[in-house]
Amino acid sequence: MAGRIALFLKLGNNVALHSQVKTVASLASLYAFRMMGLFMVLPVLMLYGNQYAGATPFLLGVALGIYGLTQAIFQIPLGLLSDIVGRKPVILLGLLIFAAGSVIAALATSIEGLLIGRALQGSGAIASAIMAMVADLTSEENRTKAMAAIGASIGLSFSVAMIVGPGVASVAGLNGVFALSAALAICGVVVLLVIVPTPPRSSRSHRDTGAIPALIRSTARDTQLLRLNFGIFSLHFILMAAFVVVPSMLESQLALSRDSHWLIYLLLLGAAFVLMLPFIMIAERKRQVKTFFLGSIMVLACALAVLGWLSLAQSMYIGVLLVFFTAFNLLEASLPSLVSKQAPAGAKGTAMGLYSTCQFLGAFAGGVSGGWLLQAQGATAVYQLASVVAFVWLVFAASMQRPKYLSSLCLSVEDGFAATMDILTVPGVEEVLLVSEESLLYLKVDKRHFDEVVLNQVLAGAINVRAGDTKVVV
Repeated sequence: MAGRIALFLKLGNNVALHSQVKTVASLASLYAFRMMGLFMVLPVLMLYGNQYAGATPFLLGVALGIYGLTQAIFQIPLGLLSDIVGRKPVILLGLLIFAAGSVIAALATSIEGLLIGRALQGSGAIASAIMAMVADLTSEENRTKAMAAIGASIGLSFSVAMIVGPGVASVAGLNGVFALSAALAICGVVVLLVIVPTPPRSSRSHRDTGAIPALIRSTARDTQLLRLNFGIFSLHFILMAAFVVVPSMLESQLALSRDSHWLIYLLLLGAAFVLMLPFIMIAERKRQVKTFFLGSIMVLACALAVLGWLSLAQSMYIGVLLVFFTAFNLLEASLPSLVSKQAPAGAKGTAMGLYSTCQFLGAFAGGVSGGWLLQAQGATAVYQLASVVAFVWLVFAASMQRPKYLSSLCLSVEDGFAATMDILTVPGVEEVLLVSEESLLYLKVDKRHFDEVVLNQVLAGAINVRAGDTKVVV
C-alpha cells in the first residue's frame, strides 16, 4: 500500500510538472510573438521608410523608438491592473492593442500613420502581466527556471526577428512586416485563450515578478540598482541609434543588396552568440562578473568609436559589427542577472520593473537622437554619439560594487511564523524578509554555502513550537 501511495504521489508530481512546463512554454510564446513583432522592424525601417509621405530621417528615428516610450509608460500600470481585473483580460487587451497598432502601421501611407501604429504597438505592454501569470501558475521551486525560460525566449525572438524582418521586407515591404506582426499577435490570442490556463484571481503582485508600489521609491534610490538601470538605458539607446544607421550603411557603403541583409544578420548574430558563451561561463564560474562586465562596455565603446571616426573596408566593417554584437549580447545577458543579484529580498519584481522601464526609455531616446543626428550631421555622428554614451556608462559602472552572487528563494510558511531571525543563522542565508499577509519568506542565499537541510530543520522547529512541541536545536 505504501508503495502504491508513493507511486501515486510521484505520478501526480510528474503530471503537475508537465502542466507547468506546458504553461511556461505557452506564456513564453506569447512574449516571443510580441517581441518579434516589435524587433522585426529594426533592421528594415530606415531602409524602406522613405515610402511614407512626409518621412524624414528624424521622424523615422522617432518611429523606430516610439514603441519604447509607450511601453515604458504602460508596462507597470498594466501589471498592477492585472492584479485587479485578472491576468488574462490584461494580456488579451495588450495583444489586441498590439495587433491594432500593427494593422494601422501596415495600412499607413504617411509618417503620421506609422507613428500612431508604432506607438500603439508599444502600448500593448503585457510583460509584467505575463510574468505575474508565470508566478500564479508555477510553484516556488520551479519559478526561477520558468523566468529563465521567458528570458531565453526574448533573446531568441530578437535573433529570429533580425533575420526574418529583412527577408519579409525584401518580398513584401514594410507593409508585409507589420502584417506579419499582426498575425503573430492573433496567434498569441489563440494560444492565450485555448492553451494557457486561467490562474486563480490574485489581489496582489508577486514580489519576485511584479512591481510593488510601496517599494518603488526605495528601489529607485538604490545607488547600485541605479547604475544598472542607467546601464540598460545606455545599452538600448546605443542599440536603437545603431539601427538608425547600420542598415543603410550595409546597403550604401558596403554595396550589400537588401535581399542579402538577412544572411548578414544571421552570420553576425550566430557568431556573436557563440563567441559570447565562453565569456559568460568563465565570468560566472570564476566570479569575475564585474571584470568581464566592464570589459564588455569598453569593447562596445571602442567598436562604436572605430565606426564613428575611422573609414573601414568592407571586411573590417563587418568584423567591427561582429565585435559590437558580441559585446552587446554579453551585456544584455549580464544586466538582468546583476539586477537579480543586487535587488533586496522581496524586491526583485520592483527592481526588474524599473529596469525594464529604463530599457524602453533608452530605446526611445536612442531612436529619436539617432534620427535627429542622422538628418543634421550624418551617419558618423550617430556612431560618435553612441560611443560617447558607452564611455559615460563605463565611468558610472566602474564604481559599482562587486556582486554578491546571491540567488533568490521564496518559501511558503504557516500563518503566525515567528522564526525569521532563526532563518538568518542558516549557513548561506544573507537576507530574509517575511511578508505576513502573503505567508511567504523571501530569501537571498549564497549557494556555495547554503545548507538546505539546516533550513528545513529551522522551519520544522518553528512548526513544532507553534504546536507546543520542543524546538529542534540546529
